[in-house]
Parts: sequence; C-alpha cells; structure tokens
Amino acid sequence: MTILTHHAAMAPYGRMLLAGKEGERLVKFLSPPARPPIPPILKRMNYQDRIVIDPEIRFGKPCVRGTRITVGNVLSYLASGMSEQQVLADFPQLASDDIRACLAFAAERERRVVSIPAG
Repeated sequence: MTILTHHAAMAPYGRMLLAGKEGERLVKFLSPPARPPIPPILKRMNYQDRIVIDPEIRFGKPCVRGTRITVGNVLSYLASGMSEQQVLADFPQLASDDIRACLAFAAERERRVVSIPAG
C-alpha cells in the first residue's frame, strides 16, 4: 500500500489518500496543529488611579500622576525598543504599574476611536 498526499503544495497538511486494490480512497484529513489558546484578559488595569489630565500640566496631555511624564513619552520609549527595565532605570519616579497604566490608557483610547468609512 502506498500513501499519497492530495496535492504536493498541501503537504504535510491535506488529504491523505490510500492507494490499494480498490483504487484511491480517502483515509483521513490532516489539519494543521492547533494554536495554543489565547489567554483571556485576567484583570483590566485601572489606569485612572495613575494617569491624570490637567490643563496646567504639559498643556493637558495625559501624564503619569505626580510627574510631568506624558503617556505619549512612555509609549514612544517602548516603541523605540526600550525595555520596561530601561525606562524604569531612566525615570526612577516611575513604577512598573505606571508603565502598564500608560499601555492600558492607550488601549482604552484605541477602543474608543471612531473610524469613518471612506467613500
């Protein structure tokens, strides 16, 4: 008995055919390996305790409470490739929860963005 794949481009995933006396018959369909499950959001960060918007501080940009460090600054540092530990080393007045609060603030703002379809 010979095992043939349905199409070479589909190997190793695709139909497995069994060639025998009665011709080709479908044995089973192989599917790609299952992805690991995506973990659910365990707990939302309450960024309101750490992020403030005050018109008197940095022209009303959202800042980490008690500092003049804006959420945009923290996000820019992270986006440029700095690790959380590097940001904390450069700004000792920040805590890990402050960085997570900046990320939570940005995520919440992204969820609230209204998109206008083109056309």
